[in-house]
Amino acid sequence: MSDSKNGLLGLGSHGPAVLDVRARLAALPPDQLPERPDLGPPATDAAHGNGSADGAGGAPFDPALFDASLERAVRAFQQHKGLIVDGVVGPETFTAIDGARWALGDRILQHVPGHLLRGEDVVTLQERLNTLGFAAGRVDGRFGPATERAVRSFQRAYGLSGDGSVGPDTLRAFMDLRRSVSGGSANVLRERELVRRSGHSLTGRTVVLDPGHGGSNTGATAHGLVESELVMDLARRIEGRLTAIGVTVLYTRTEHTCPTEDERAALANDAGADLVLSLHCDSHGAPGASGVATFFFGRDRKTSWSAVGEHLADLVLREVVARTGLENCRSHGRSWALLQQTRMPAVRIEAGYLSHPADAARLADPAFRDTLAEAVLVSLQRLYLGDDDTATTGVLRLGDLRDYLASHG
Repeated sequence: MSDSKNGLLGLGSHGPAVLDVRARLAALPPDQLPERPDLGPPATDAAHGNGSADGAGGAPFDPALFDASLERAVRAFQQHKGLIVDGVVGPETFTAIDGARWALGDRILQHVPGHLLRGEDVVTLQERLNTLGFAAGRVDGRFGPATERAVRSFQRAYGLSGDGSVGPDTLRAFMDLRRSVSGGSANVLRERELVRRSGHSLTGRTVVLDPGHGGSNTGATAHGLVESELVMDLARRIEGRLTAIGVTVLYTRTEHTCPTEDERAALANDAGADLVLSLHCDSHGAPGASGVATFFFGRDRKTSWSAVGEHLADLVLREVVARTGLENCRSHGRSWALLQQTRMPAVRIEAGYLSHPADAARLADPAFRDTLAEAVLVSLQRLYLGDDDTATTGVLRLGDLRDYLASHG
């Protein structure tokens, strides 16, 4: 998909891959790109390389050039899809652009092991199955085994051939049904109930820690701090506290590796983990940008979000803000690959801005990182307390948790 060695397309890139991205964005339906910047001549002209309109400064329009208008379109698409808004077309953005062109009914859907079908048509299918009470799992736009099982269950319930593929007969059955689930998505209700029934203790669970970046990918660097090193140190501090209360901790990477988001999600899924916590720090060109934010899986439709992930993101945010005084940048729903593809609640924390002098000074202090680690530990335990969670935010300590776990062992 890319002319560049690193697989990325951005401002100034040139070639057939840019032409392809421009044509794909121009062909998207309005609901997939509501804010549509001028992409130049119609895609039919661009596809033949016959752009004749004038570009900036009267120069001939070159549809194979990644110009400012294409960057604006990419940013608008990323914003709409809850992706990282950087104006760069990497693998995740390209996959989303490719999937956005499909509407339910445009193609036959089926489970293809090793090559999962992805797209907005799969999103719509999963939402409808979950709404009707057939457990398709997380709405992630990937036609995997859970979606196939849900399709088979639906087909059997409505007297159709239970082959697990979505063809004309199954589509007609979907179109004929208008039943909805009151009180929210059935999948959301199931997710909440699974947590409630799993017990009140964090002890015995498996938590995956995902220190961001790694290897040659250092992430943000500022004020003498390196993001990949800082979040690994924070992960070690969290690990020590979790193992002290009987939690199994797994890592998505070592100091020298940088797995893809897909690989990190697959590790958590294969391990059957209970929770995933992704650790990052932020950076921004604006000198005043500071604070902590958390992120959970959430698309623009309320049937496509993790209710438990949202709750955990709020818990982490509140504990960190209460204990550290970092600026509250709130929690947000996003469809980033790690959040979307994990089958368990997953939260990403952006623990301060390395580009902000005050945030950086605090993050450089080991005692401050200990405070962050304790805030995370307490928030993870509070997720499971339910009605027993009566403590004021910011006051529970590791000793309090040990006493609670001992009395409820």
